[in-house]
Amino acid sequence: MSEQSGQAETFLRELQDRICAAVERLDGSARFVEDRWTREAGGGGRTRVLREGAMFEQAGVNFSRVHGHTLPPSATAHRPELAGGSFIATGVSLVLHPNNPYVPTTHANVRYFEASKPGVEPVWWFGGGFDLTPFYPFDEDVRHWHAVARDLCAPYGEDVYPRYKRWCDDYFYLKHRGETRGVGGLFYDDLNEGGFERCFAFTRDVAQGFLDAYLPIAERRRDTPWGEREREFQLYRRGRYVEFNLVYDRGTLFGLQSGGRTESILMSLPPRVRYEYAYTPEPGSPEARLQDYLKPRDWL
Repeated sequence: MSEQSGQAETFLRELQDRICAAVERLDGSARFVEDRWTREAGGGGRTRVLREGAMFEQAGVNFSRVHGHTLPPSATAHRPELAGGSFIATGVSLVLHPNNPYVPTTHANVRYFEASKPGVEPVWWFGGGFDLTPFYPFDEDVRHWHAVARDLCAPYGEDVYPRYKRWCDDYFYLKHRGETRGVGGLFYDDLNEGGFERCFAFTRDVAQGFLDAYLPIAERRRDTPWGEREREFQLYRRGRYVEFNLVYDRGTLFGLQSGGRTESILMSLPPRVRYEYAYTPEPGSPEARLQDYLKPRDWL
């Protein structure tokens, strides 16, 4: 393990603890249950899942550190020169699925990667971000979410927020549906520009920024009344989450291709979901309003 990899791992383990504590406080009822697992080819992780809480139907916060002698195809798609090389990958990934349809679903991930191959200079990079998936969106919530993202990016350059916001919009896009998964946020990968300390500092700020962005929204919407209609729409829209994670998500592909723990990789999927053939919301309804939010736009 390199010194850089060790620093990243220490931070990410502490990050998992910190986020789990914050989510438990927010929920106010349920607690995370931890599964520790090992990967036969090298490494392992800690999967923590909270279920049937006062606020969250399911929340998962994963830490993993895996290593091996052969990079999976998903990791070399953009770096073909590293195909066949060894790697270390460590990260924290989370998905929160609230009970109340007025509280948005959310995802966040931060990760560190090292790869090496004889005859090729070793490389490292950071990646991560966070995105928001409301079912009944509120403009003030979306603006708050993006304001936090913009402000945490500001010390690193004026172009950082627009660039990573656009990357998020492009990445979390369901091409077969012609819509974004939600209202976006930040997404970045292959980050090593400016050296390790700068990239590590930015990744730490993204991790803290997630809590600053999400907690006020969840607190604001947690007591909004809802009924069967809102619940059925929430379950239907959760289907889009399933479609993205199983068709497009690079983290899911990397985990499965690298021999990770399947239950931990798929814990991001919602516990309950429904599909309805050719569903179309009633024109002018609150459900129809969501479609206006599922396209890239400047929120600030």
